[in-house]
Amino acid sequence: MKFGQVEDPSQIDFTIPPDHPDTARVLGGANSDGFRVHVGCAKWNRADLKNFYPRGTKDELAYYSTQFNSIELNATFYRLFPASTFEKWHETAPENFKFFPKFEQTISHFKRLRGVEEAVDNNVSHFSLLKEKLGMPFLQLHNNFAPKDFELVEKFITDWKYDTRIAIEFRHTAWFNDPDVSAKMYSLLEENDVTNVLVDTAGRRDLMHMRLTTPTAFVRYVGANHESDYSRLDKWVERIAEWKEKGLKELHFFVHQNVEEASPLLSAHFIKLLNDRIGTDLKIPGSGDGLF
Repeated sequence: MKFGQVEDPSQIDFTIPPDHPDTARVLGGANSDGFRVHVGCAKWNRADLKNFYPRGTKDELAYYSTQFNSIELNATFYRLFPASTFEKWHETAPENFKFFPKFEQTISHFKRLRGVEEAVDNNVSHFSLLKEKLGMPFLQLHNNFAPKDFELVEKFITDWKYDTRIAIEFRHTAWFNDPDVSAKMYSLLEENDVTNVLVDTAGRRDLMHMRLTTPTAFVRYVGANHESDYSRLDKWVERIAEWKEKGLKELHFFVHQNVEEASPLLSAHFIKLLNDRIGTDLKIPGSGDGLF
């Protein structure tokens, strides 16, 4: 993942900002029972995740889904796979596995939310073939999708007619740097139970808005293939522990890298930290297989 990539990560201040004042209110202020956690990578193909698969692995998803409990399904951004593919994915993954598909770029980037009703319906109908293994689909808006088109976002959200809860990732800096715009946007998401995606990447610290709009944290963590990637995760675990104490109900945390082959190892580090700190019992990828 090249978004937010910088030449020298050591020059970046990776401090996690304080929570937005309204985040505590959204969380509810009470420790959550039944806290659910999903951690995964963005891809499962062998070409990107070099050295992750044991020799002789024939079905990459079948193995990946024994190591992680979720995947950020980035591939669906580029094309809508046939219904039979979604059915096969559902059949292949184990019972407790979740897919978090990204809406097609046709919706977010090409049509830019204009006249997308049919495309959205097609995406949702295909996603629904994942049945109980469907996590939270998310919409990623283009970097240049600015608040001048707020009405399009509002229409997309208020016209939502499906049972599936969704998340939205905003990337244009004005969504966060203009207090009036951000307040209006956060209210729209919160009132419609839409989760606000958090992106932690070196070159776009403005996306660390720390404003949760539901009791679900959807975090896309982008490492820089730098030693700081690990210490950054230490801080994330502490923040997540705080959120859990305040009422966080779900965590969806997906690890990317500029060079994706390091993502499983970084994810394994994060999962171990999380298990130790807040008592989750997630499998540590690669444990017992001698991969890392």
